[in-house]
Amino acid sequence: MASKEEDQPVDSRDVTDILDAEGKEWEKDAEIDRILKAFRLDAYAVLGLKPGVPESDIKLCYRKKSLLIHPDKTKNPLAPDAFDRLKKAQTELMDEKHRAVLDEAIADARMLVLRDLKLTVDSPEAKEPDAAFERKWADKTKMVLIDSEQRRRRQLKAQMQEEGREQRKEDAEIEERKRKRQHNEDWEATRDQRIDSWRTFQKGKTGGSGDGPSKKKKKLKPIG
Repeated sequence: MASKEEDQPVDSRDVTDILDAEGKEWEKDAEIDRILKAFRLDAYAVLGLKPGVPESDIKLCYRKKSLLIHPDKTKNPLAPDAFDRLKKAQTELMDEKHRAVLDEAIADARMLVLRDLKLTVDSPEAKEPDAAFERKWADKTKMVLIDSEQRRRRQLKAQMQEEGREQRKEDAEIEERKRKRQHNEDWEATRDQRIDSWRTFQKGKTGGSGDGPSKKKKKLKPIG
């Protein structure tokens, strides 16, 4: 005997809703996976944008993707990490200075690919790059950005070391001034004691306590 639930017809709208929900979750998971696999030093790659896009496209792209993968909108445990990377990429591209540095690195990578392939900027392959060229460009961009990041870290390390030396030098100068100041204070604090010691010493040289008259030296008689 069939149950009442089996006898009830399936509403096509319920099936559509389920499929839509599953499709959206798949889309969210796919985008989270793409972001986490993107080269994180390339903000364009994280957002899934081509270099040189206008600022309005950056804002629109970020808004769409942030709403799609927001941790509150999906159960994917990797969503928070992907969302943070997406936000960081958008912030970097909205910073004119950072974006200019990134654009320059990407342009340098393109020139390196053209040189490797013995092409010019006017070559058809350069004007309408195919998938192979795009892959070489992406790989070269990674190399340039990694080299730039390593150089930046070395410079930062050298700067911190120099600042450390300057700080130690300044600390040594402060300590020396404190030592001299303490020496002067100690010297001034013992002033009365040193004066008393000197007076006692002088009294000892005059032969006595100073109560009686001092003896006069005998005059020597001239010879002859």
